[in-house]
Amino acid sequence: MRYGFKQYRPPVILHNHLNLGGESPDGGKIAVNSLYIEKDGVPWIGIMGEMHYVRCERERWREFLSKMKAGGITVVSTYAFWIYHEEKEGVYDFSGARDVRAFVQLCQEMGLWVVMRIGPWCHGEVRNGGFPDWLLRKPYPLREVNEDFMEVTKTWYGAVAEQLRGLFYKDGGNIIAVQIENEFVDNADYLLALKRLAIQCGMQAPVYTVTGWNRASGAKIPVDDVLPLFGGYCDAPWDESITRLPPSSHYFFTGVRNDSSIGKDLIAAGEDEDGWRLPYERYPHATCEIGGGLQSTYLRRYRIKGMDIYAMALIKLCEGANLIGYYMYCGGENLIGEDSTLQETKESGFPNDYPILNYDFEAPVSMYGEIREHYRLLNLLHLFLLDFGRALAKMTFVPAEISAARDDTKTLRYGMRTDGHSGYIFVNHYQRLDRLEDVSEVVFEAFDVKFPPIAVTGEISFFLPFHMDLEGTELLYATAQPLCRMDRTFFFLAIPGIDPVYQLNGEKISAAAGKENGFCRGSIRIVTLKMEEALFARKLGGTFYIGERCDLYLLNGALQAAAGKERKAVQWKDQAFVQVSTEEGRSLEEGDRCGKTYESGHMASNTDFIVPESPGSVFMQKLEEAPFMPDHKLLSEFWFGGEPKLVWYRISTEVSSGFVEIDAPCDVMQIYADGKLAADDFYRGVCFRIPARLLYGKECFLLLSEQKDNCYMEAR
Repeated sequence: MRYGFKQYRPPVILHNHLNLGGESPDGGKIAVNSLYIEKDGVPWIGIMGEMHYVRCERERWREFLSKMKAGGITVVSTYAFWIYHEEKEGVYDFSGARDVRAFVQLCQEMGLWVVMRIGPWCHGEVRNGGFPDWLLRKPYPLREVNEDFMEVTKTWYGAVAEQLRGLFYKDGGNIIAVQIENEFVDNADYLLALKRLAIQCGMQAPVYTVTGWNRASGAKIPVDDVLPLFGGYCDAPWDESITRLPPSSHYFFTGVRNDSSIGKDLIAAGEDEDGWRLPYERYPHATCEIGGGLQSTYLRRYRIKGMDIYAMALIKLCEGANLIGYYMYCGGENLIGEDSTLQETKESGFPNDYPILNYDFEAPVSMYGEIREHYRLLNLLHLFLLDFGRALAKMTFVPAEISAARDDTKTLRYGMRTDGHSGYIFVNHYQRLDRLEDVSEVVFEAFDVKFPPIAVTGEISFFLPFHMDLEGTELLYATAQPLCRMDRTFFFLAIPGIDPVYQLNGEKISAAAGKENGFCRGSIRIVTLKMEEALFARKLGGTFYIGERCDLYLLNGALQAAAGKERKAVQWKDQAFVQVSTEEGRSLEEGDRCGKTYESGHMASNTDFIVPESPGSVFMQKLEEAPFMPDHKLLSEFWFGGEPKLVWYRISTEVSSGFVEIDAPCDVMQIYADGKLAADDFYRGVCFRIPARLLYGKECFLLLSEQKDNCYMEAR
């Protein structure tokens, strides 16, 4: 069956119409037109990942950033949470993990750009949205232009600016953008006042961003002075319901930037009465919150698959996104304040409770440094963008002739991104929590190109090129996905279930997949990698590697293998792959689990047993009474509704590396080490996974609360 597209309309590109852009001392230049961001005069697609310096141990910043960079991240976005730095009025703390200056400097040392999200209100699932408690007690309104609030915000901005002095792009630094406020939707004058205040305090950057979502109409922003960013998540952890939600629209090719469901817990619903519409045509499609995972709340508990995230990111790319931003890309852990816990809770006026410490977010890089499936899948897109993004940035989205409805599981979901001659056909055959019906005899037609028939089966998302320039040789089409290049060798990915076929110079070539295979035509070589090879492909320091089922990254210049028993790799050299050695280099949290503990049945059970993988490595003993009563602020309010049964265990391990996995159906889990809260989480149908180092050599207790039937928990 033929699958065509609607009419392509060349974009009208506006230049020099926004009060954005800037230069560096070495002559570098960043500009923003209506289609893409320009860096040094050429189109540039940034790949941005969120990591919160205050939520990660300072000693591990370099390791986490190294893994982000290995995954293709070029820009690090991070919040400066006010409450973390000025919990007590007038007393600032920029030490340890709060040292934002040291973090930005480390990013620069590692060749990573930075976007600072300076608030004053941030959200980020932080207490009061990041506002200190003392600020909430002030007698004046917050988040509006009034003398008192703007003055206290000026003091906060000044403190941040002092820490970042000399680190902005104009000074030769790596801060290229500043986000002001977050999820603020209805006062353009306030946002403009904040931008001017940031500049007045010394935070001058080429680009100022705001979040653009709000209902269907988009946020009210100062249209000439900021770049609106968008996003989307595969579910809604902020929702207060405890039932499954309708299928997410982010698995369909709609071309709609705005997601009115983000932040609907805090943003009023409904249409703007004054007829406001955000002028999308003035800005490149840019994102800051493609959900890199989901943070489970007390009411909604998730289990993320790699395709949940990959399919959504691939669709955003097709729809024209020219800045790809993930929230979160690297998970973290909340600190505990002097007077309160610092996570979002109902107690602090928010709709849902979050764990006190755990902010893992099921991100591509876990809070403990592990690499997840979607890290590998997303890197397939990132490798492509790093090598071919310049041409893609000029291409725009063209919808399919027939689009699938929200509840349609039969119609093929596809779209195109093109410049009117060349381009890419994107296909998504994945819907989270649902199964799409296989589609056979799919024949794509794009302009003058007719692809051979393919079958779209299983849970896959992919894109196919047409009229693609391979160093002067035109690839008419391929039924394989472009990956990256090394000089005149072009690497493609064999899409599961689809035979790789290339049409080059009038010749149809059926290729064998595998890194040991390849073919030459003229001066170019094409190598088609298998999926299991491409998932572990990395470009590091200008060299192309493939790990043998291990995740490679560079740490202090040395090739490391993050996990995997083999720890072997090959390197592309002299038109072939050759074996190279790696350093083990894994952190204490990585690798195989050291032991697994089980509790059979419900909390009332008296039969507990342990099946350690290393005999004698993990011990857990049920206690008849509480060994101590933790500080009240560490026992969240939801624990006491209906007086839940609390059960204590003494837990210990004889090893310091790997993980302890605790299989204990419950409601909430907490671990105390030497009297301090060391880990916590909500039960979501899988084992609790705790680094052994948190327990090793300490007196540790595990606290579990009785399982309830008052939340949404996915069964996957």
